[in-house]
Amino acid sequence: MVIAGFGFMGTFLVRYGFSSSAFNLLVAVIATQWSLILNGFESWLQSRRIQINLKSLVLAEMCTASALVSVGTVMGKTNPVQLILIAILEVSGFILNGWLLQTFLEVRPLNCAMQLHTFGAFFGLMLTWALYRKGSETRFEKEKMDGKSGLFSMLGTLFLWMFWPSFNSILMEHRDHGQRKLGVILSTYLALAVSAVAAAAVSVLTSPRGKINMYHVQKCSLAGGVAIGVSMSVVHLPWVAMTIGLAAGVISTLGLRYLKSTLHSQSPHRIPSRNPDMALRNNTY
Repeated sequence: MVIAGFGFMGTFLVRYGFSSSAFNLLVAVIATQWSLILNGFESWLQSRRIQINLKSLVLAEMCTASALVSVGTVMGKTNPVQLILIAILEVSGFILNGWLLQTFLEVRPLNCAMQLHTFGAFFGLMLTWALYRKGSETRFEKEKMDGKSGLFSMLGTLFLWMFWPSFNSILMEHRDHGQRKLGVILSTYLALAVSAVAAAAVSVLTSPRGKINMYHVQKCSLAGGVAIGVSMSVVHLPWVAMTIGLAAGVISTLGLRYLKSTLHSQSPHRIPSRNPDMALRNNTY
């Protein structure tokens, strides 16, 4: 999911396809190793050993995914050295932020799924602000897309779309004998399915020629999976998951249609990372 999904998803730029895949792999492996070291620091203090198991690898992949979300906002504007520094800084900040939330605000570890998207989104916006240069809002020839690059990018979206339900469910505990895991998988799938339909519908309705913009479908089909991430433990009814997916798909597509030129952002994690507040206000633990 991290290597193939994010790697292919960033190939939509004609002049940046090969570099995007290579840089994605570079950021992913460095961020994963660094997060394993930082997450294992507490166990190292106790036993002088860093424990590596399935749970630590999952947490490391979450940190890596957050770094890749932010990297998507500065795609094509950074070199490998800058990307490595960004990955190290963000993983460190992500782990520190999670420790502060769980220590002082007593946030449950399950909610770190939304921390992934929210922290990555705002860290990415900070990067765009820091790297902004006058005249950068003007489109360049290197920002063009074609059918081949769009096809490979859509392949990355399909990878993420297929594996997102299992990504959300792996954070659930085993004490419910797999029933809640199955519920999370079904809820995530419903949210993803509805958000994909909503993205296609809004794309057609907002198009002057009444045609589907595959760029909208590619970027906004994942909005449902992002939005339901934080509320997956309290969503028990199918219509709730579908409503979250519908809202995420509509809002993300409208934002991509009318706000992209203002935000100059390439990542689909901005608006849907704020959408699940609706679910938390209408459900109780």
